[in-house]
Amino acid sequence: MDQPRLPRYNELMLPVLEALKGLSGSALRNEIVTVVTSTQNFSDEQLDVRYETTGAPILADRIGWALSYLKKLGAVENSARGVWALTTSGRSIETEEQIDQRLKALRPEQTKAARIRREIRESGARDSDLNLDDDLDSDDDQWQALLLQRLLQMSPDAFERLTQRLLREAGFRDVEVLGKSGDGGIDGVGVYRLSLVSFPIYFQCKRFKGSVPASTVRDFRGAMVGRGEKGLLVTTGTFTSGARKESSRDGAPPVELIDGDELCDLLKVFDLGVRTQVRQVEDIDLDLDFFKQFEEV
Repeated sequence: MDQPRLPRYNELMLPVLEALKGLSGSALRNEIVTVVTSTQNFSDEQLDVRYETTGAPILADRIGWALSYLKKLGAVENSARGVWALTTSGRSIETEEQIDQRLKALRPEQTKAARIRREIRESGARDSDLNLDDDLDSDDDQWQALLLQRLLQMSPDAFERLTQRLLREAGFRDVEVLGKSGDGGIDGVGVYRLSLVSFPIYFQCKRFKGSVPASTVRDFRGAMVGRGEKGLLVTTGTFTSGARKESSRDGAPPVELIDGDELCDLLKVFDLGVRTQVRQVEDIDLDLDFFKQFEEV
């Protein structure tokens, strides 16, 4: 069965700008993806087309590419916390013709593209899996695809220990991986302090290629009954719309969701296996050996 046609990144750039304008000029990447996919009326078949290697949805990835190119054009900017915002230049763009004119002024960076391709091949992925373009180079999001592939290679125990380290870096204390002693899908627990109040947060790790369904959120919440009322579900994959609705369902204990894109951004923010060097442009290098330490216990 032939896959449905998906728009290229350049076809998504104007919808991304319009989404940001509708979101008061700034938003997280996932918020932008949600608005663009809903306003453009993509079919379920289009939304479910995924890369073979990582299992990540291709359409959401191309929206990320659109953001990256808009950043190259000076139309948007993003902070270390993953917030994307319109620039004055971006607010002035209203047509695809304006975008096309600016794209033509970009010069491809062939050396950088070759380096990214080499790193991807060495990791075992194929160029086609990461949708590398020949005419224009954008490695802003390719580091995320490469990182997700490395995370998928980790053992479940190692991924739990990585999550433990991430939570510690984020300010949690007494973070414990329960491992085999954990039941009902609870992988660990940590204590988070907010002002004068502290409370336990239970977490579950899903080293997963596809989409986590609503049933996983319900099962995890059920496992927390009698233990605590706040949960954190971390995955290398994505969450279905049903899972996101279930996570914040009225009358039920909230479950915070961190998907693969957000996980990559958090690892970048806390310098965990992701090194950022800011010059005139931002260069991102991966330390793939960093993740070996979680395998060796």
